[in-house]
Amino acid sequence: MTDPVIRALSASDATLFDALPDPLGARESHRRTHFRPEWKRVALRDGEVVARGAWWGGPEDPEPVNINWFDVAEGEEEAGAALLRSAPWQVELEINLPGGWRDEPDRRAAAEARFTAARAAGYELLVERFLYQWTSERGLPERPERLRFRSEPDDTVFLDALRRIHSATLDAHALRAIEEGGLDRAAQEELDFFHWCPSPREWWQLAHTPEGELAGIHIPAHNPSGPTIGFIGVLPEQRGRGYAYDLLAECTHFLVEQGAESISGATDRGNFPMAANFAKAGFPVVRERVNFHPADRAEP
Repeated sequence: MTDPVIRALSASDATLFDALPDPLGARESHRRTHFRPEWKRVALRDGEVVARGAWWGGPEDPEPVNINWFDVAEGEEEAGAALLRSAPWQVELEINLPGGWRDEPDRRAAAEARFTAARAAGYELLVERFLYQWTSERGLPERPERLRFRSEPDDTVFLDALRRIHSATLDAHALRAIEEGGLDRAAQEELDFFHWCPSPREWWQLAHTPEGELAGIHIPAHNPSGPTIGFIGVLPEQRGRGYAYDLLAECTHFLVEQGAESISGATDRGNFPMAANFAKAGFPVVRERVNFHPADRAEP
């Protein structure tokens, strides 16, 4: 067997990316995602595409922020690993999967081949996540009207709230940021993401109790693919009252008031309370995602 040849693509040969079968429905899940041709790479064996990867970033990003599409042909895990190892960018890998993929042998085998390739390339599992999609025909979730919402122009107020929220978090990305750089880093990474989103800064909201105590924050947002629940967070001392649902319901209403007819959301599989809130608010699981991170990522 000949060694695979790794190629970066360009606008002139970007159609090579479509040469592999798509058993996990990645094409459908990325129908609104714009990939730059020069950030697509393929592995060829004897002229046939046996692995492919699409790196992704926002319109203004000079480099990719993640690998958003990664496939390997049957038995080509090492070619997939070579593809990942050869890339000039070491960023998080997202593997998007259909719901219930574990229960279908062909889809499970396809997913596990990608996991094997990722691990062989030096990536480690970070977290598994549920992906949700609310659509207008589901109707709006009821607003409990227990909290008072207002915008706040001062980033330091949100930064302080994020530190407090992440001091007792279930979110795997936040926990990793805390491990690498403490609460300040975790809070700043969230704030940086909110600023990265192309939605207005004025959308960010604080939530207070009728007595004036800060209960949490919610961030209605647009990412490059459309309206999304950017962040829901309840302060530790306010937990146990079901406020996360209040925040999610308000965030959904807010985005609809801005014209949204479809809203995405996500949470870690292990975050059972938030998963229950998404279900209660009328957000069905539409796909799943497995996130890997490069194990030897250089620290900033």
